[in-house]
Amino acid sequence: MPEAMATIEPDDAVDVAESNYFRFTFSDKVEHWIQVFAFTGLAITGLIQLGSDKWVPQAVITVFGGINTTRVIHRSLGILVLIATAYHLGTAGYRFLVTRTGKHMLPGLGDARAAWHAVAYNLGIRDEPPYEGRFTFAEKMEYWSIIWGTLLMAVTGLMMWNPVATTAIFPGEFIPAAKTAHGGEAILAVLAIIVWHAYFVHVRHFNRSMLTGTLGEEEMEEEHAAELDAIKAREDDDSVPADVVRRRMRWFVPIYAVIVLVGTVFIVLFLTYQEITIKTVPPPAAQVEIYSPYVPGPGIAVVDASPSSPAP
Repeated sequence: MPEAMATIEPDDAVDVAESNYFRFTFSDKVEHWIQVFAFTGLAITGLIQLGSDKWVPQAVITVFGGINTTRVIHRSLGILVLIATAYHLGTAGYRFLVTRTGKHMLPGLGDARAAWHAVAYNLGIRDEPPYEGRFTFAEKMEYWSIIWGTLLMAVTGLMMWNPVATTAIFPGEFIPAAKTAHGGEAILAVLAIIVWHAYFVHVRHFNRSMLTGTLGEEEMEEEHAAELDAIKAREDDDSVPADVVRRRMRWFVPIYAVIVLVGTVFIVLFLTYQEITIKTVPPPAAQVEIYSPYVPGPGIAVVDASPSSPAP
């Protein structure tokens, strides 16, 4: 994921001895790697189901223990993503509503100008890269695309998980539509990670911030020059008085708890509404003969209608 989970920590923002600048907390890093694990597993177990008629996906499905086991793994990882999303809702809500530091991730016209500036710089039209703050326009694009993609995948995945509950609310055409959207978004997400995220974080330069929680001064100058200047000028202090934080937490925590509880109850009820469309009919207790040869009753003549028999 992009650097969307960072918090502003003015007192610990810079380590002067090593010239490292704070980016992520331990909680941010744990959440990131849980998402990496879940996304990788979902991509593998999901994409092989899209091409299950080909020999390579069939071989992978066999390694996982069959199609049923593959689906159990896929759905289990989906639940893990839902749990991580609920946690992120809390951390993001805390930063947007309590500490009010989430504004750094909101897109604006400045990001559009930075994007155009970056294109001009890459084409050699401009001599300097865009002057950006805590999060670049590319990081914001990736973050909000993850938000949108997670929402779409969760909704369509739940619809396919229990088609009976889905068609009790929507027309039956929603199921194949959900399958198409789910598969298309999965391919798009995998390509975005391989092409976009891998290039910016691993190829262009190896960003260690999700391992160390910090960035060096050279990386800050290249990507977050505006934030670096603000840190050096001590103009980035977004700290909130402790009494204000406590007052805001009094209403934030109950609202967040209610949202998570309602969402959990809805998902559980939705998934347990009815498991399959046709209940399995139990086998009969006694054997029933389904074919019995015709035996004529008394006084009934039997006519042989075979071609070899003479006409009466």
